[in-house]
This record gives sequence, C-alpha cells and structure tokens, in this order.
Amino acid sequence: MSTIAAVSTAPGIGGIGIVRMSGNNCFEILEKIFKPISETPIKGYTIKYGKIVDGKEIIDEVLVSYFVAPKSYTTENMCEINSHGGTVVIKKILELCLYNGAILAEPGEFTKRAFLNGRIDLTQAEAVIDVINSKTEKEAKASINQLEGNLSIKIKEIRDDLISGMADIEASIDYPEYDEVEITSAKILEILLRNREKLSKLENSFSNGKILRDGIKTAIIGRPNAGKSSLLNLLLNEERAIVTEIEGTTRDTIEEYISLGGIPFKIIDTAGIRDTDDTVEKIGVKKAIDIAQKSDLIISIFDTNRELNEDDKKILNILQDKNSIIILNKIDLNTKKINKEYLEKYSKNIIFMSMKTQEGYQELLNMMQRVVDVDEIKNDGELLVINARHKSLIYQAKNSLNNAIDTLEKGLPVDVIAIYMKEVLEELGKITGETVTDDIINEIFSKFCLGK
Repeated sequence: MSTIAAVSTAPGIGGIGIVRMSGNNCFEILEKIFKPISETPIKGYTIKYGKIVDGKEIIDEVLVSYFVAPKSYTTENMCEINSHGGTVVIKKILELCLYNGAILAEPGEFTKRAFLNGRIDLTQAEAVIDVINSKTEKEAKASINQLEGNLSIKIKEIRDDLISGMADIEASIDYPEYDEVEITSAKILEILLRNREKLSKLENSFSNGKILRDGIKTAIIGRPNAGKSSLLNLLLNEERAIVTEIEGTTRDTIEEYISLGGIPFKIIDTAGIRDTDDTVEKIGVKKAIDIAQKSDLIISIFDTNRELNEDDKKILNILQDKNSIIILNKIDLNTKKINKEYLEKYSKNIIFMSMKTQEGYQELLNMMQRVVDVDEIKNDGELLVINARHKSLIYQAKNSLNNAIDTLEKGLPVDVIAIYMKEVLEELGKITGETVTDDIINEIFSKFCLGK
C-alpha cells in the first residue's frame, strides 16, 4: 500500500499539532524532512527530538513518535510528527510529506487500514468514531466497550455455535446411516432457540444504546413569552437564545445537548404556539407542533400570570399520552391565574418555577430524569448495541432464525433449515466485516474525520 499522510489534530490554534504518516515508505519520507538531534536506529515505541526542515530552512522543532510494523495502529510502519500548533506550521509539514512521496489520506483511512490489515474488526472500527463523537461519559463507556471487541465476542459466540450446528446437519446429510433425524433435529432446535434469545437481548439493548448515542429528544413548547428561551438558557448556563418582551422572537428551533445523570438530553427550543397571520411565524408554529409530537419528552411552559386561552388548550392537547412536564412559570410575580388541578388530567408532572430566580430549577432536573427513567438506562458492564446498522442486521438475523425454527417445527428436512442458518451467518458476518461488501466499508469510513 502507498504511504498516506494527514493532519490528525483539529484545525485551529493549539498547543501542539500532529501530522500522521503510515505505509511502507513512511520512514524514508520522514528521513528527507526530519533531522533528529541524535542519529540512532529506528525503534518502535520511541520518540526523537529534532527539526523539520525544507532543504536548509528550519520549519519547526518537533517530537516524532515511531511505530514499527506490525506493532502500530495500522500494523504498518507509522510515525506521528508532533509540532507546535498553528495552521501555517501544520500545513507546511503536511505539504513536505506529500511532496516527498506520501499521498493525502482519505477520511478514516488509517482506521480503515487497521481493519483491512486485520488488527480490528468492523464493529471496533465503527466504535472509534463513536468514541470521538461521544457526548456523555456513559456513551463513551458504551463505545469503549465495543472498541474493546465485546460485541465482536458475542457475535462470534453465536456464529461458532451455529456453525457447529451446521456441521451436524452436513454430517447427517452425508452419513445418514450414522445419525438419527430426531436426535439431530432436537439438537439443532436447542441451538436455534438459545441463539435467538441472545440476539433478542442484543436487539433490545438498542433502545438504551440509541438514547446514549442520540439523546432524549426534549421539546420545549408554550405560548410566546411563556419562558421557553429563558429555560433553554438556564439549562445551558449561557445566553444561547434571545429573550425579549416582544412576542414571537423565536421563529425557528434551537437545538443543544445537555447531560443529566450521564444521559444526553437533546433540548429543542421552539417557536411560541399561537394563531398568527405572520407567514414565517406560522411555519415556526407548525414546526414546533411537529417536533413536540415526535419528541421523547415535552416540557410545556405556562405563564401563571395569564389565564389559559385557546392556544394553551391546543398545547395541552399535544401532551396527551406523551412523557411530559408542565412548568407553571413566573411564580416570583405572585399572581397565580392557572388552576393546577385542571392541568393534572394532561400531565401528573407539574412544577411551579421562576426562570428569573431559578426557584424550582433543581426539582425540574430531577423530574426530567425520573420521567424518562434515566436510572433504567445503564451500561456499566452491560453490552449495548448503539449502532443502527448493527441493530438492523441483528433484526434480520433473528428473522432468519425464526424461519429456521418454524421450518424445523413443521418437520421439514434439516437441509432446508441449513439455508436459513446460512442467512443468519451472512447477516452476522456483515456486522463484524467478514461478509460485508466494499461499498458498505467505503460508506462507513467516509463518515470519519481526516487523520483518523
């Protein structure tokens, strides 16, 4: 393979910047641009201090890390040039690598080579980007769990068990005189049933895994000036949304993440819901209602100093059969015009709050976690499927297992069952990369950042 190079640190100014190279000619290219202080033989897992040069011109003082094949991230010869941070210096070092024989790496190509060279499987490769994109500690733990190969181990256990069953089927077909159909069928059924249970457990874990990855979609709704944007700013502890006394300030949605109890909440501030003749505001109101109806949790805010009107009643109807919290805001003004008992038929989770004084704020945070059962979303020591691609393949594999079980229970020949078992092995192999196509591989790694 050719030698690839890319910048592995985020763009912008920082303390250090890293240019990474991998490939057979990695050290030869490095030798042309790097002048170490001491000329010692190249050894893996060592660091040399020196200067990057362009001819006689010194570009920067650097530390270079050496990784000799096969003991590297890609299993190829690798080096990482650690320079001072800054766009100009990093860009110049990368240009020197490319000018002297390297080619620019594609997104995720270092990890792709680690997969193609057999150091990691596809589930571990996908876990790399999940670790990078983790928004909370729990999501990071779930991703690390997968990166360590724990999902691969589970999938391999299931595949090996099914392969042993396939071997029994093949033996009964080739040497029927040495086997009894009843014994073979009973043994295969036992194998199919226990592995269906394992697949069901993995499939069911996706709901928690999806929450850790995508967050609990939480819509903030209410009439204009009820306090929606103020709540968003309070949750984020920053002035993210504009707050004024003018109604209809928020025309579109604002989305941000917060973490409660290690679980990400995707908070969406929406336009105030009311009847309006403003064309743009109408679009915002429709969008607010659509988002609320598709959310995992709705936080509905009412101004206690204004009596309920038709707009409020429309908002209350949205809460029917949804996880919801009702906030009665502006209690610091001491003029309550809303009957709490009336609201209880729409939601049992009602809080009196003041966005101005933050009274009731901690109660709200506790209630948000309780309403969506945050305590039930655990991943400490538990394997969670967090990838939608994996979930889909597990679902398809389980369907093929069900077909095999149905076929067996109908008394059809065992060689017919083998067809469905091969389908299961095919789907599970796509998860780990053993039977996946090049198009899928390319699509997966195209989502990575450069230099990883």
